[in-house]
Amino acid sequence: MRIYLVVIDENPESEIALRFAARRAVKTGGGVEILTLIAPAEFVAFGGVQATIEDEARIHAEALVAGAAGTLLEESGLRPSITVRQGDGPKIIREMIAENADIAALVLGAAASGPPGPMVAHFAGADAGALPIPLMIIPGSLSREAIDRLS
Repeated sequence: MRIYLVVIDENPESEIALRFAARRAVKTGGGVEILTLIAPAEFVAFGGVQATIEDEARIHAEALVAGAAGTLLEESGLRPSITVRQGDGPKIIREMIAENADIAALVLGAAASGPPGPMVAHFAGADAGALPIPLMIIPGSLSREAIDRLS
């Protein structure tokens, strides 16, 4: 099955990327894998405080992804796979692609204005040709109607 891997965060362009991926998945009989990344927490000298900070970040990330998954299910009928991981985003994404041969494309949302986010900058930069799958960068300025038409 063709799976579209979408990285979700709190930026509006990630919602646009998810909508595009969901519509493509419906049209191609595929699926969607939603990934949210938790930034590595800065070291805190007291272990209990460190654990609390990490737990709060994970709970926040899981709530973000659950909301995105609910929207996806409601709008497209697709039940996505959900992954929440902590660490270096590009490394995690490459690992996921290597581990799952069904991942057919990495779908990222680009900001409507201003510089690209870190994932777009990384994967569309000097290392762009090294991905084993296509990279789809969805412009954040697209309306829902434009996404529906293009997907």
